[in-house]
Amino acid sequence: MLSLHQLRCFLSTYEHGSLTAAAEDLGYAQPSVSEQIRTLERSLGTALFTRVGRGVVPTPAGESLREHAERTLAAAEEAERAVLSVSALETGTIRFGMFGTARLYAGAALIADVLARHPGVRVELVGQNSTDVQEDLRRGRLEAAMIAMPQVASEGMSVTPVAQDELVYISADPEKLRTPVTAHRLSRASLVMPETTWRATDSTRIVLRRMLHETGRNPQTRIEVEDVETAVELVGMGLADSVIPRGAATQLLPRLAPKAGFVSLRPRQVDTLAIVHRASATLSPAARLMIELATRRIRAIVEPA
Repeated sequence: MLSLHQLRCFLSTYEHGSLTAAAEDLGYAQPSVSEQIRTLERSLGTALFTRVGRGVVPTPAGESLREHAERTLAAAEEAERAVLSVSALETGTIRFGMFGTARLYAGAALIADVLARHPGVRVELVGQNSTDVQEDLRRGRLEAAMIAMPQVASEGMSVTPVAQDELVYISADPEKLRTPVTAHRLSRASLVMPETTWRATDSTRIVLRRMLHETGRNPQTRIEVEDVETAVELVGMGLADSVIPRGAATQLLPRLAPKAGFVSLRPRQVDTLAIVHRASATLSPAARLMIELATRRIRAIVEPA
């Protein structure tokens, strides 16, 4: 029966044209390499090399074996890497990108899902805004992430939409919630908006700017804040209204603004959530696990794409 050790000795001898050089390359004694070659030849029933001076040259059978030996050793190394990557999943660090709003209602549950399967791992859930997460992907700091469209730059990226999060108008004034909010009404609203650092690239604001394009106006922000929790609290105080993803509204209003409610926009507007990774990347088991669990968690809260 052929062994990987025999094939390594064969390939090294083939490449160096010398049993002595092959032994030096592999770190073995020359008689040991010679014995491995002889055992391999007996198994195959044919000579693989002929002696020429102090070296050896492959026979036609040896030439034929070379390609198969290379493929076999490459497959064995790939199998070893796969097993090691799974082993690393048991004790290593798992990093996954997820922008702030999605992490708000899936982050803790997602981490709990990972630790339930792999209690020995260390988990890093990275990102505040989709723009930053995408930059980490581009620079190779992350393998994969869930981010909001439409600002995803798809060049060089694999983009798989997985869910849609409806944008809703939230207010503490019941009169403003009797009917869906049109573009004309929205253009005249006094709003508090989160994500002020990323206001130019924030997906919610991009969607709202497109909605208001026909009115010739942009959303009028009375107050700018960084996090959606602060925006919701200010809405609860009656100081302004806001537009946030429905998933965030259902999670935050009961806790931070119990007297506030929400209503749809007209026409209906959504943030599309997508799994993104570099198109050329071969994802590790850890990245595939996070994609599976994050997609399942998000789809349990917002509607699938």
